[in-house]
Amino acid sequence: MAYLALLEDLANNALRRERVFQDRAEWLLSRYRFPKNVLLDLCRNLGPVLERETNRTKAIPVHIQLLSTLGFLATGTFQREVGDICGISQPSVSRIMPAVLDAIISLAPTYIQFPYRNPQQAAIKRDFHVIARFPNIIGAIDCTHIAIKAPSTNEFNYVNRKGFHSVNVQIICDANLLLLNVVARWPGGTHDSFVLQNSSVGVRLQEGAVEDGWLIGDQGYPLKPWLMTPLTNPRTEQEQAYNRAHARSRSTVERAIGLLKGRWLCLSSTGGTLQYQPEKACKIIMACSVLHNLAIRQGIPLQEPPRPDGPMPDTVPLPPPNAAGIQTRQRIIQTF
Repeated sequence: MAYLALLEDLANNALRRERVFQDRAEWLLSRYRFPKNVLLDLCRNLGPVLERETNRTKAIPVHIQLLSTLGFLATGTFQREVGDICGISQPSVSRIMPAVLDAIISLAPTYIQFPYRNPQQAAIKRDFHVIARFPNIIGAIDCTHIAIKAPSTNEFNYVNRKGFHSVNVQIICDANLLLLNVVARWPGGTHDSFVLQNSSVGVRLQEGAVEDGWLIGDQGYPLKPWLMTPLTNPRTEQEQAYNRAHARSRSTVERAIGLLKGRWLCLSSTGGTLQYQPEKACKIIMACSVLHNLAIRQGIPLQEPPRPDGPMPDTVPLPPPNAAGIQTRQRIIQTF
């Protein structure tokens, strides 16, 4: 109940300061992306990690630590503005944010899980099949670039094919836009296929961890038995139908990325460039990914429309198509 009163007081004070006369629930969603009950649950779950013994007479309460961090993630605004709303200084926001990010990321094993086992795969395959009758999809994959300031070391590696500094983030999602895998550690100059090849999911799928299922990706990925890509020049009606079904099914990952960036504007061009070194930027991305899945599971709507990514130029040649992948894709084509 103490957290509840504190949240209400914070909302009321901020409403008065900003002279915004709107429903309190809408205000919490617009500022922190979660309703009061979810914010309270997060306070309880993260409290044991964020409550610290201190010699200072007024330690920053857990709910202020959480809300100031969520306020930054949701809006991408300056730390000083976030601190003003929460009643703390900009240095305090900067000091507490790393611990809050780490606490949120610690929830990742609970909220972000790739479906290696058959029981996990069944519902995902069924939901994808409903979209366009494409069989046995266990995830749609793509990469997205999160803009960061020029890092102090290895600066050139972070320049992507559009010419700005970024982290290249691998996203795999299901048909309901839930994130199944997130890899946020590679510089923007890294090719998408390299990120997959060196990820735990890519390694395990290559080793045969999934017998009857595949990812779907665009032509920036090589065709493999566990990764279906579109045909470059479809000729028959069945091949064209395959490509249409593939495109409709794969669009889920584009929508998931748009929703992720639309909810957490610090990742979007709307929120500007992340003014952090790559290590901290990657933690911000992972924390937003965990919170994205929490919002999806709670059925929390997004007030602003998702912001789609622009296409990234692709100039890196891929290896020749995998023979087993060609056979698998041909069997799928025959189902259309």
